[in-house]
Amino acid sequence: MAKTFEQSLDELEKIVKQLEDGDLPLEKSLELFENGVKLSRECRERLANAERRIEVLMKDSNGNFSVESIETE
Repeated sequence: MAKTFEQSLDELEKIVKQLEDGDLPLEKSLELFENGVKLSRECRERLANAERRIEVLMKDSNGNFSVESIETE
């Protein structure tokens, strides 16, 4: 089962914390770093895909972007 963006980001944050804390053998540090790079790329790709989807949804029938105010409470 694929991880959600939030799960991937949480895992990436844990990896960064472990690497910042140090006290890991070199091989474990490299393994964590590789996993972190992979997660970072996955997150970046998901954000780019979400941005493209939003752009498509925001275009009007002429292909121009429409901007609407979002009401906040």
